Amino acid sequence: MSSSDHSPSTQAETRSPPTPDSPPVTRLALFAYALAAAWVGVDQVSKAWVLGGLRLPERGSVAVVPGLFNLTMVWNRGVSYGLMHGGGEVGRWGLSLFSAAVAIGIAWWARRVTRPLPAVALGLVMGGAVGNLIDRVRLGAVVDFLDFSGAHFPWVFNVADSGISIGVAVLLLDSLLAPRPATA
Repeated sequence: MSSSDHSPSTQAETRSPPTPDSPPVTRLALFAYALAAAWVGVDQVSKAWVLGGLRLPERGSVAVVPGLFNLTMVWNRGVSYGLMHGGGEVGRWGLSLFSAAVAIGIAWWARRVTRPLPAVALGLVMGGAVGNLIDRVRLGAVVDFLDFSGAHFPWVFNVADSGISIGVAVLLLDSLLAPRPATA
C-alpha cells in the first residue's frame, strides 16, 4: 500500500456526499438538543431527590408554601397531567413507544430549525418527552410531584411536563410572531 492511498484527496473521494435526505444540522438544532439534554437532567435529578432524598412516596405530601404549593407524590400511569391513565402494561409500553416516537420526530424536525424560539420550544418538548419516557421504562409510571392545587390548578405534574407545556406554548407564540412570506 503506498502512502498516496491515505492522502486527503483519496479519503475525501471515498466519503458519501450529503444528500437532500440528510441535510446538515443547524447550530440552533444543536442548541435544541443541548437544551433537551439539560431538561432531562434537571427532570431526572428532581425526581431522584423526590424519591430518594425527600422520600415522598412514604410521606405522601409536604407543604412548601402552605395553602398554595405542595410536593405531593403521584405515580402517573397516563400522559401529561395524568390524562389517559390506565391500560396496564400495554398502556405503559404503548405510551413509551409514543413518547419515543415524539422525541425522535421532534429531533428530526429540530435538525433544520433556523429561529431561536422554535429551537427553545423543540428542546423543551423533546426533553420533556424523554424525561417521562425514562420514568415509564425504568419505574413503570411517571413520577409527578409539583402540586399547585392551592392555586386551583387541579393537576400534579413534574419538570418534564412543564417542558412539554412551555414548549408547546412557545411554538404557538412563534407561529404568531414568525415573519410571513410576502404574497404576490
